[in-house]
Amino acid sequence: MTFTKINSKVVRADLRGSGPIVARRGAMLFYTGTVQFSPHGVPGGTGTAPGLGGLAGMAGRMLRGEHEATMLAQGDGVVHYGFRGLETHVVDIAAGGELRVEASRLLAHTAGLQSTVVSVAATAGGSGGGGGLFGALRGAATGAVTGTGMFTTQLSGHGAAVVLAHGGVFELRVGGPDPVVVDPQAFVASYGPVRTELKSSMSWRNVGRTGGEAVQLECTGQGVVYVQASEEKL
Repeated sequence: MTFTKINSKVVRADLRGSGPIVARRGAMLFYTGTVQFSPHGVPGGTGTAPGLGGLAGMAGRMLRGEHEATMLAQGDGVVHYGFRGLETHVVDIAAGGELRVEASRLLAHTAGLQSTVVSVAATAGGSGGGGGLFGALRGAATGAVTGTGMFTTQLSGHGAAVVLAHGGVFELRVGGPDPVVVDPQAFVASYGPVRTELKSSMSWRNVGRTGGEAVQLECTGQGVVYVQASEEKL
């Protein structure tokens, strides 16, 4: 395996077998052997819809503000990673697979994975997702309501990634007759062709009087949804 869990909060990467590793800055705990670290640029580009005009520049500025700074580790050694005592979960990505996770919840991944930053609007899919200006505005509204960012990191190819969570991670299979509905703040990541759509039971009459369950994230398609055992943000 590329990443080996030492305990629930620390993972180990043997660079001799995994190759270079990309991890968020500040995640390296210690290493043995000869390892070189260098800053790693913002991966990929935005997946915003065409024809947005001036919104593209605004999206770029938002992306730079939300992207987590990363470091590339390479060489002949073993590196141990962890971050703020959070629980870690390893996701193996098969060839042709696709993992979507917020940058704040991504600890590390193999450098061979293709990494792209896509807009929340692009992950909605199905009815109501939309593209263009309305899709972008819907994505911004989703981020504002759920407390998540407007952009999501998409990893594809063959490799492995480590995600962060409060209280551990549950794997929920998506693909049955009924959708999987989760609290947006408990949502960690999704693997495979999973479509996410924000659902709300709020109205102008009950704004401010409903609990957190009034806003929900409906997951459909085929794949796996990763949910943390907490509504606490990272």
